[in-house]
Formats: sequence, C-alpha cells, structure tokens
Amino acid sequence: MPITVLDHPLAADLLTVLRDQDTEPPLFRETAERLGYLLVAEALADMPGDEVEIMTPLETTTGSRLHHPIVAVAVLRAGLGLLESVLTLVPDAAIGFAGVQRNEETAEPMEYYTKFPTLEGARVLILEPMLATGGSLSWAIDKVKENGATDVTAVCVVAAPEGVSRMESDHPDVRVVSAALDRQLNPSFYIAPGLGDMGDRLFGTV
Repeated sequence: MPITVLDHPLAADLLTVLRDQDTEPPLFRETAERLGYLLVAEALADMPGDEVEIMTPLETTTGSRLHHPIVAVAVLRAGLGLLESVLTLVPDAAIGFAGVQRNEETAEPMEYYTKFPTLEGARVLILEPMLATGGSLSWAIDKVKENGATDVTAVCVVAAPEGVSRMESDHPDVRVVSAALDRQLNPSFYIAPGLGDMGDRLFGTV
C-alpha cells in the first residue's frame, strides 16, 4: 500500500494551525478546507486525462479533461471537513456518505449509515481525516468495494503508524494521501501529537 505524505511548506503551515489547541472552530474549518485542496490535488495527481480539442480566444489547441468520474465518500463526521475541498476542485464529483462511530472502549467502528452513488468505473476518494487504528477507514473501504469500487484513494490529514499498518494488511491496493505521518497512538487510541478530535474541533462540540 503506497502512502504519500505531503512535502510542501504550505501544507506544513496549514497543519500547524490545525494542531494548535487555540485554533477556534471557524478558523479550523477554513484551514481544513484549504489543506484539503492540497490533499485532493495530490490524490488526483495520477488521474488519466482525455485529450480534447478546444478553441482559445486566439486559436485551436489541445487540452486534457479528467477521464474517470470522481466520487468523494465522506466518513462522518470528520470527513465533512474535506468535502468542500473536493467540490471546489471537482464541482461535478458525486458524493457518498459513510456513517461510523468509534467504540470508545475498543476503538473499533460501529456502522450507522451508508449512502453511495454509482461507484463502478470511478475514482473514489475516501475522506477520513484521522487514520488512527485504521478501523473506520478499512470499514469504509470494505463498503465501497462491496458496492463496485475498484479505484480507491484515502485522503487523510494525519496518520498513525498503527493505522498505516492496518491499511497495508487490509487494503494493500489502496493509496493513502496524508499531510503527516505522526508518531503513534496514545493509550486512548488518539493520534499523537495529532490535533485532537477533528469532528469536535470542526463543529465546536465536546
């Protein structure tokens, strides 16, 4: 399973804002969206294009349009923080949702909702900002594969080595794009140094 960690000073700057405990929800949401642009661009960097002929104001030239349809699947709640990034860059992307809640004792995912558009033949971006144990992301990938997805990329903000290992075991065919690979999980299964609970910080809940 390939993992790509963004190596860009702008990504590092934005991630620092997200990590800061003093960043309030409005700025946190804005910063997550801006970082999402870089993550989504990287997640689509290997997308094939179709050659098309267009007319500029001066002459005819050859351009390129994305070949495959794109589907973004937001893992609720935190994945909503990256959804607008996808829609800004790819306005015609289809949207799916995967509702999963973490069992606080076992850190394993508990499903409560799924809704997907057609996934066959699409590049499916799984928006799961926190790759901690890997349980939620692995579950979401299982779900989209059961519904016909064959080209899947995971888009994360921070990842822990434990989650990366889980992905290598469960889904070695899925590429992971992340802004950082952090040190480890703490005893409560949170990523350290991490940025806390992304859902809570996006929406101001405790």
